[in-house]
Amino acid sequence: MSKTIVIDPVTRIEGHAKISIFLDDQGEVENARFHVVEYRGFEKFCEGRPMWEMAGITARICGICPVSHLLCAAKTGDKILAVQVPIAGEKLRRLMNLGQITQSHALSFFHLSSPDFLLGWDSDPATRNVFGLIAADPDLARAGIRLRQFGQTIIELLGAKKIHSAWSVPGGVRSPLSEEGRQWIRDRLPESKETLYLALNLFKNLLDTFQTEVEQFGKFPSLFMGLVGRNGEWEHYGGHLRFTDSDGNIVADNLSEDNYRDFIGESVEKWSYLKFPYYKPYGYPEGIYRVGPLARLNICTHFGTPEADRELLEYRQRVGGVATSSFYYHYARLVEILGALEGIENLINDPDISSSRCRAKADINCLEAVGVSEAPRGTLFHHYKVDENGIIQKVNLIIATGNNNLAMNQTVTQIAKHYIHNNEVTEGFLNRVEAGIRCYDPCLSCSTHAIGQMPLMVELLNSRGEVINSLRRD
Repeated sequence: MSKTIVIDPVTRIEGHAKISIFLDDQGEVENARFHVVEYRGFEKFCEGRPMWEMAGITARICGICPVSHLLCAAKTGDKILAVQVPIAGEKLRRLMNLGQITQSHALSFFHLSSPDFLLGWDSDPATRNVFGLIAADPDLARAGIRLRQFGQTIIELLGAKKIHSAWSVPGGVRSPLSEEGRQWIRDRLPESKETLYLALNLFKNLLDTFQTEVEQFGKFPSLFMGLVGRNGEWEHYGGHLRFTDSDGNIVADNLSEDNYRDFIGESVEKWSYLKFPYYKPYGYPEGIYRVGPLARLNICTHFGTPEADRELLEYRQRVGGVATSSFYYHYARLVEILGALEGIENLINDPDISSSRCRAKADINCLEAVGVSEAPRGTLFHHYKVDENGIIQKVNLIIATGNNNLAMNQTVTQIAKHYIHNNEVTEGFLNRVEAGIRCYDPCLSCSTHAIGQMPLMVELLNSRGEVINSLRRD
């Protein structure tokens, strides 16, 4: 009997997608596809807009990642103006990005993923969510909410809004941090660190019970890409691009975003609106790479802050040096929050961020530029071409979730092969598929820039392409 597996509403991923699982004649999984079914159009309708508007426009791609696009667009604008951003402007941008990393990672861990860890992969889906977590452990849930609020409030103190701020602009930022804002951040830092250590210790204590997930939720060799600092330290705003392999070897280093087309190719498939970036020298799809927290911890040598460096050392001991299982994304996020909190502490004690000289002004001096930044989910590229008046002629965006597209597809296939046999599909399997995707914390609105609403659907197909089994979650 032909049926369709539907997960509706979408549970704990940002956006809408579809998964197709293909079986061979013996009823075993042959392949699986993670289709992003939202329409992509943002790059096209930016054409004809003034370059000055791009930070505000692209920040509205998504309500989860507005800071990431805001900063990357502003950095691209810096290059079009050919200006040097004042030191206060750069440090304030860094402060906002650290607030963004904190709030986004806290959302991913506490709200989206911890219900699986604490309530069980096969628990009742009606309560396997943040409300179930609140009922089961109200103190932990409340602490997670306040940690996310801490990051969001930093964004608000700087940009006057938690989302879609127009604060970072080509040339710098509009205003410095007030002394009242600085003091609020200073006062809330101890509580935020305490919450982070609570989550970190909780997850480390649970790791031994998740060995199946470690082995099956996206464990495979790949490249890793991200920004690192001058001495190989963890970086989220500046620095240069680096690729490493699954043995920790540096494959390519000191790469500039200006030349991204030399080392990043963008393939397309007819069954998804999300592009498939790959490492060009290795070809498609062999050039699969991962970005985001897992990749950043694999490619860097150290954080440069004492507490995060201690946790990074323990992290590497626990994961076996280089983390090749995407399940460790959750662990990496927590270590990154710690590094972000230490970075925030250093910046609020830096007198530069009080300077009123935080923006350089100029006219159009370059007609093409590429900006890069680390979003919470991974490396983000903005590429603009403008005319002499600064009117956008062409835009290309490579989004963090897109960079992980090949890896997400491989993860779905690995999970399906482990859990599906004899055409049988259970609700627990559906949650594990979603949990595999949640490792990457995908932002599908960012990656495809859609409007509208669709559910995540899963179809189980035989070797003739016929839908053969189903389960519907109401």
